Order: sequence, then structure tokens, then C-alpha cells
Amino acid sequence: MRTRSRAGHRNVLLYAPSEADANVLYATHFFCPDPFIFIRTNKGKRIYVMSDLEIDRARRTSNADRVLSLSHYTRAAGMRYGKRLHPADVMAVVLRDLRIRSVIVPESFPSGVTDRLRDRGIAVRVVRDPFFAERLRKTPAEAGAIRGTMRAAEKGLQAAVDVLRKSVIRNGWVVHRDRRLTAEALREVIEGAVFACGCIATHTIVAHGAQGCDPHQAGSGPIRAHQPVILDVFPRSTRTGYYADITRTLVKGKAPDRVKDMYDAVLAGQRLGLRMLRHGARTAPIHRTILDFFAGRGFETGRMGGRMQGFFHATGHGVGLDLHEPPRIAINDLVLAEGMVVTVEPGLYYHPTGGIRIEDTVMVTRRGIRNLTRFPKFLEID
Repeated sequence: MRTRSRAGHRNVLLYAPSEADANVLYATHFFCPDPFIFIRTNKGKRIYVMSDLEIDRARRTSNADRVLSLSHYTRAAGMRYGKRLHPADVMAVVLRDLRIRSVIVPESFPSGVTDRLRDRGIAVRVVRDPFFAERLRKTPAEAGAIRGTMRAAEKGLQAAVDVLRKSVIRNGWVVHRDRRLTAEALREVIEGAVFACGCIATHTIVAHGAQGCDPHQAGSGPIRAHQPVILDVFPRSTRTGYYADITRTLVKGKAPDRVKDMYDAVLAGQRLGLRMLRHGARTAPIHRTILDFFAGRGFETGRMGGRMQGFFHATGHGVGLDLHEPPRIAINDLVLAEGMVVTVEPGLYYHPTGGIRIEDTVMVTRRGIRNLTRFPKFLEID
């Protein structure tokens, strides 16, 4: 059963480039780099207002019931409001022509446009996120799109593993083709392999040693042997717009005992979390159970040495047309439902040892999960 949209049977107004706004892309399935006007009437009719540049393509390839000319309505707005037009002036003319006097918009809708529309006599109600609540529960087609992006992410990870396997250790450094291997070079390998699969990965994390203590540190410079390297890859498909997210932690050489203990704890903690996921499960107990498990293994969380250490981020987050979307698995009061796609990514971070994080993207089912991730989990590479 699909979650009912907050938009319901009301007039919906969106205005953004679909390539950058997940709500617009979800509503239209039409990639456009520039902002355009989308209206869904309370009868369910989808109406686009497109520039001359995009109008023919929209009429040919989009899911619109009607595609209107932006040029036509800009001229009409100019006659009504004068030459110094605001986008809201055009919207107001379109809405009046469609006999629409009230609309709902998402929280991300430009506030300046909202104010101007109200000045033009259009009632605007801002609806809190998630605007399209049905985005929380993925259809089989959406899950398939995420799985396809995951295959590309795994190709990127495999390319990195191949480079590490071909590398040698000299004087404590990882050396590839007679040069010290850098985070930047390894990132380029990952992102190139992902791109070859029709996806784009940006800001890929290759955080080694102490850099891994900051979970979103991208990583830089030469990589030392015998230290953990966090590889976090989160590409987006250029075809579907859906993301995937995966993290593995690797050591080129022999991992110190402390790193091995951290890795074993994180791997066991992730398995524990994965076993707890199912339809109807609450998020807070999942996160708290992993925190308590780590503490029981001697890995406490808190401020130490002037910084947060241990496990201090969420257990996971939703994945879809946004990389980070609801639900968030943390100390909150959310209930998981069948069809939700989430990450499970516990981690441990202790300075200066470094960080360990393991992440899979999974789909919640009635009795558990369907793991959309295939990439194996191992620590050391000889």
C-alpha cells in the first residue's frame, strides 16, 4: 500500500530545475537544467509551462497532460503587470487562466515567489516535508533504479581495490606505478569507473589515517600503508536520477590490532542493525542498540581530546532521488515501513588511529530487508 501524498487532491505548484530538485523530478520524470513551472491540478492533470528552448522536447517526451508556452504567458504578464516581471507574475497569470486560486508548495519553494504570488491574489500554503510522502516507500521500479546505481558504485569500489592490490609498500607508503598513491588519484579511479557506467560520483570520500576521523572528510595526499582508508561512494544515475550509497574500509598491508578490533566491532554492529530492520521497526531502538553494543565492546562515544569520538552520527538515512532523504535512523521517533530504502552505516572514529565505516543500502520488507548491495566486506589487502 502506497503512502498517501501530503499533496493529496490539491493544486500543486512547483518551480525549480528538475535536475537539481528531487520533488520536481519525482513529479515529472523530466530532466531540465533550468527552472520551469509545474502544476498538478486537484483533478490530477499535469501541466508544464516551458520556454521555447524546451517546449517541443517536453511535449514529445514528458508525462505532461498539457505543455503551455512560457513566452505566451510572459507576454500576457507583461501586459498586465508591466515590463519588470517577476517569475511569480507569470505564474499568477497561468494560474488565473486555469481558474486556480490556491496552491500548495514544498518548503523548498522560493519564499520570494511565495510572497509575490500572495500579493497577486493567489493563496499559497507551504507544506512541510516530505511533500510527496509516497517518496518514502519505493516502488519496484525505483528500487531497481537504485540497484542499478549501486552496481556502478561497486564498479568504482572494485577499481579502487584493483589499484590497491597492484600497489606495493615502500618505506611505509602505498606506491602505484612507482609513485606514492594519493587520495586524489584513487578518487579519480573510482569516479572514472562510475562515470563509465552512466553515473556521476562527486566528492567521493577517500579518507585515510587520521583524516577518517571526520566522517565527511574527502581525503587528500599520499596514503600510508597499514592504516585504514574509508572509501565512501555515492553516485547518481544520469538516466534515472536515483542515488546509491556504499562505504567500505580497507587497509593496504597489515592492520594494527586496534584497527582490527574496531573493524570487527563495526561489522558486527552493522549486522546487528541489519537484523533489526523490518516493517514496523522503530528507528531509535536500532540506533541505541548499536551504540550500546559498541560501548559493551569498549568503544565509548563522547567528547575526548577536544573532539567527538566513537559513534557520533546516525545509523542510516533514506536514499532515492536525494542522497540523504527521510527516514533517518537515529535517536528519533520514526517507524520503518515496507518499501523504504535506507543505508545502514555504523562507524567508529578515534583520533589519531582513524575511522572505520561499513555501509550497505537496503530495502525494508515485511520480515526484514532486501540488500541492494553486493560488494564483499573485508579489511586487509596484501
